[in-house]
Amino acid sequence: MTSKPLILIAATGSAALLLGALAFQYLGDLPPCKLCYWQRYPHVAAMVIGALALALSIGILPLLGAAAALASAGVGIYHTGVERGWWEGPTSCSSGAIEGLSTDQLMDQIMTAPLVRCDEIAWQMAGLSMASWNAIASIALAVIWLMAWRAGRT
Repeated sequence: MTSKPLILIAATGSAALLLGALAFQYLGDLPPCKLCYWQRYPHVAAMVIGALALALSIGILPLLGAAAALASAGVGIYHTGVERGWWEGPTSCSSGAIEGLSTDQLMDQIMTAPLVRCDEIAWQMAGLSMASWNAIASIALAVIWLMAWRAGRT
C-alpha cells in the first residue's frame, strides 16, 4: 500500500474524532473542559498535516502527523489520570483544597471556578472516559501515520 491512502485514513480519523467531540458537545450537551480542548488541537494539526502531505508529498509530514496524534494521546492519558484521581490536574479546571481558606478566599475560589471540571468523568463507555477513548484512538492513528511514513520511504 502506498502512503497516500494511509495518510487519508489517519487525517480522516482525526477529523472523525474531532467531529465526535463536537457532537458530544453540541448534540449531547456535554461541554468540554480545558483538557478536552487541549486534546482537540493536535487533531486539527493532524488534519492540516494530512492535507499538506497529500498535496505536497513531503516525506517528513507523516512523522509530524504521528507526533500530532501522539500529542493528543498524551493529553488524553493525562486527562484520564486527572479524572481517575491518579494525579492532580490544572488548578483552573480541577477541584482544589479548601482547608485553611478564609471565607473570602473560599468565595473567590467558588466564583472563579470553571463550569466544567477536568476531574469529573462526563461520559464513559466500557469503563473508559472520552479522554481514554481518545488516547486509544490517537495511538492507533499514530501507528497509521508511521505506516504511511514507512510506505513513503520504500
